[in-house]
Amino acid sequence: MPPPIFNRLSRWKLILLLLVATLILLVLVVITIGPVQISLSNVYTILVKEIPLIGDFVEGEIPAIETEIVLNIRLPRVLGAAIVGVALTAAGVVLQGLLRNPMADPYVLGISAGASLGASLAIGFGFGATVLGFLYAVPLMAFICALGTIFLVYNVAKLSGGNSMLSLLLIGIAVSSFLSAIVSFIKLISVDALHGIIYWIMGSLQFAGWNHVYIASPLILGGIVVIFFFARDLNVLSLGETQAQHLGVDAEKLKTRLLICVSLVTAAAVSISGIIGFIGLIIPHLTRILVGPDHRILIPTSALLGAIVLIVCDTLARVLMSPAEIPVGIITSLLGSPFFVYLLLNRKNRRSTWQN
Repeated sequence: MPPPIFNRLSRWKLILLLLVATLILLVLVVITIGPVQISLSNVYTILVKEIPLIGDFVEGEIPAIETEIVLNIRLPRVLGAAIVGVALTAAGVVLQGLLRNPMADPYVLGISAGASLGASLAIGFGFGATVLGFLYAVPLMAFICALGTIFLVYNVAKLSGGNSMLSLLLIGIAVSSFLSAIVSFIKLISVDALHGIIYWIMGSLQFAGWNHVYIASPLILGGIVVIFFFARDLNVLSLGETQAQHLGVDAEKLKTRLLICVSLVTAAAVSISGIIGFIGLIIPHLTRILVGPDHRILIPTSALLGAIVLIVCDTLARVLMSPAEIPVGIITSLLGSPFFVYLLLNRKNRRSTWQN
């Protein structure tokens, strides 16, 4: 009989394989959905033809309009939803692990609000646009404000007597409300940019294009690679900071590095979609039930599941009121808010589960 560790690794590999297969199939199916119906076989042919060397051997004529829709409208949007889901979910896993707080996520702790403030400053006043260009100024300003927000929340929580669940939650809500007020003021005085800022606040992937994917993907994937590198240290930190120090993990340095990574991936995600709440809160909990608390498997599994869920939510946002479109942030909030209330009402039981 093989040792338990081999059974666990085999199970992890199977779960990852199934999630990857589901994600690929979902991307193909979702691309077929829209005002112009495109068959799955045509989508497959269009995508395969874009693969160097292999595409030369694919036969079949596809209408030019279908190729344009698939490659330049639907595919970048689906990929944008995927990388945003990956980013927000990975950020939620890290924050919950770092703070040992099952209700921590970029939305609740104010990182998303900070990133949106930075983006709103870039959209409303053109901060950084003269130097970097508008496309690059938005994610840069989002990153700076997101980084400042998480360090503000974390340090104020320490000054208030620790980083307990209650203090972090209350401070995060207070900071988010303050930043939201500033964003509202920017909307008031930036009439010309009002439409763009509103879409940021509600969270939408309607305008996601290849430029957004090209800019955000390296930041998000690079940040997640660094996060995964510290997965073992996150496992050790779950034992407590004192125990982690005895085992050779510098808790403060680990927090600093990972908070920078979380801010980076969150800012990059928000630069594509605006505020999309609760993805980073819900998915880690569901994944933890599936694979357990080990961050070596929890991080990649949560990231894949986050991509799948956000693609589904964005598809619902596109089709529920077609030809009109619902901002995807509304869909995720409708699903996530009841779950957040559930966590609050079952905090005592959730705490014992978290410790186990």
